[in-house]
Amino acid sequence: MYRVGLPGWKLAARLNLPLSLRVDVHFDHEVNIFWATSPDLDGLAVEGQTLDVLRSEVRGAAESLLELAMIGKASRATPVLRFWDDVLTLA
Repeated sequence: MYRVGLPGWKLAARLNLPLSLRVDVHFDHEVNIFWATSPDLDGLAVEGQTLDVLRSEVRGAAESLLELAMIGKASRATPVLRFWDDVLTLA
């Protein structure tokens, strides 16, 4: 897998190499909501009531943003979710 954001990632996508995407997931204790951003893909910022909803939102937003970044070229991307909270970090 080639990570989005690294030099040449668009070329890798055009060659149909699978892409990975770092996504940082946070939990806001005040409003009980999960939110996510990506250091690799500008514009990715989503929220969800549960991790399942958030995961679905991340996938949809990532696909749309990657398609826009590729100017309509199809690419295969597998978002790799990294969960962050006050207690536990999973990679």
